[in-house]
Amino acid sequence: MNWDQIKGNWKEIQGKVKSEWGKLTDDDLKQIGGKKDELVGKLQKLYGHNKEQAEKHIDEFIKKM
Repeated sequence: MNWDQIKGNWKEIQGKVKSEWGKLTDDDLKQIGGKKDELVGKLQKLYGHNKEQAEKHIDEFIKKM
């Protein structure tokens, strides 16, 4: 699965995203709206990751999908 597929199926995938990153709220997921850069920013803010760490975690999540 690639990010375009995730973005296109965001409503269905939100639950898996929330399971992976439990600190994300429903409002966060709405705001992210399938945009990878928004998810990166939220992970940086909520988990204290730097941009590279956040992107690595997202890439690992995508591979699991």
